[in-house]
Amino acid sequence: MLRLAAARAEADTGLSAAQLFVLQQVAAAPGQWITALAERTMTDRTSVAAAVDGLATRGLVRRTPSDADRRRVEIYATDAGRALLATAPHAPTQRVLDGLDALTPADLRRVSVGLTRLVEAMGITDAPAPMLFDDEAACDERRA
Repeated sequence: MLRLAAARAEADTGLSAAQLFVLQQVAAAPGQWITALAERTMTDRTSVAAAVDGLATRGLVRRTPSDADRRRVEIYATDAGRALLATAPHAPTQRVLDGLDALTPADLRRVSVGLTRLVEAMGITDAPAPMLFDDEAACDERRA
């Protein structure tokens, strides 16, 4: 169902599900920098930076040097980005997070333990966390 929702979101918006989620997070908390956005999306900086690059290329976000710290670049949704979000479906990633938020603390701990054991059994504990629904080829390219 999530894969179908991702395909539907892409057909509706022209954005990957990962880009849609990042755009929604940028609009929800304007002025973030890449590190803060990576924390907010619970993924690695490289994946978030790639999503932001794609959004900036399409004119959906803009990067502005921070007044407080010139080493940082703040990210804002543009008018075009906010207009797209006004008609966009919820990102599938947000559906997962909303579902997790609906769990009791005890159920959430069980899910966490189970997923941790699954990741360990799969032998992928050292891999960086890519964006959910991020294009695998793009992830491999960034890792290289």
